[in-house]
Amino acid sequence: MDTFFSSKAEESFIAYTTSHFIVLAAMLVLAVAMFRFRGAIGANARTKAFIRIALLLCLAVPEATLYAWYVAEGLWDPQYTLPLELCSITQLLAVVMLLTRSRLLYQIVFFAGIGGSLQAMFTPDLAFSFPHFRFFHFFIVHIAIILSAFYMTWIEQYRPTWKSIGITMIFLNILVVVVGGVDIWLDANYMFLRHKPETASLLDVLGPYPVYLIVEELIALAIFTIMYLPFLRKRS
Repeated sequence: MDTFFSSKAEESFIAYTTSHFIVLAAMLVLAVAMFRFRGAIGANARTKAFIRIALLLCLAVPEATLYAWYVAEGLWDPQYTLPLELCSITQLLAVVMLLTRSRLLYQIVFFAGIGGSLQAMFTPDLAFSFPHFRFFHFFIVHIAIILSAFYMTWIEQYRPTWKSIGITMIFLNILVVVVGGVDIWLDANYMFLRHKPETASLLDVLGPYPVYLIVEELIALAIFTIMYLPFLRKRS
C-alpha cells in the first residue's frame, strides 16, 4: 500500500510498454462492447442506470482520491494541482452531463472530451508507472470521459451537429482566456498556455510560443470536423 500511494515514482512511466497496451486494449474493448450492445443496453433501464452510475463513479472517485492524496502527501499546490487542464475540466463537465443529461455539455464533452482524452491515452503525460495509484487514476478517468460521451451518443441517442463544433471552439477559447488569467496570477502553466513543457512533447513540432497555440486550435478544428463526418453521413 505504501508503494501504491507513494509520492515518489519508483519507476517512470514508459509509453507503449505492456501496461500501456493493456489499458489501450481495455479502452477499445469497452467502447466496442458499448457500441455492439447499444440496442440491448438502451432497452433495459436497469442496465442503463448501472452503466451511467459506473461512469460517474469512475469519473468522481479517482479524482476525489487524487486530491486526498495530494493533501496527505503534502503535494497540494495551487500552482500545479488545480483541476485546470483540459481533461480535468471535461471530466467535471462529463460528471454534470451524466447527472443532468445536458445537451449543451454533451456537445463539448463529445468533441473536447474525446479529442483531449484520446490524445492523453496515446501520449500520456504521466510520471508514475503500473501499479501506482496515479497510473490507475490517469487511465480510468480518461477512459471514463471517452465512454461517457459514447454513452450519451449510443445509448441516450444524443447527436452532435456542425453547430456543436462552433460551440466547442468558443468554449475552448473562453477557457484559454480564463485559464490563461489564472496562469498569470499564479505564475503557473496550466494547459501549457505560457510555455511548452520542460520535457519532450508533441508541442515541440508545432512551432515556438505562441505559434503552437494557434496551430493547436487549427488541429482541434480539423479533428472535430473529422469526428463529425460519420454523423454527417448518417444525416445525408
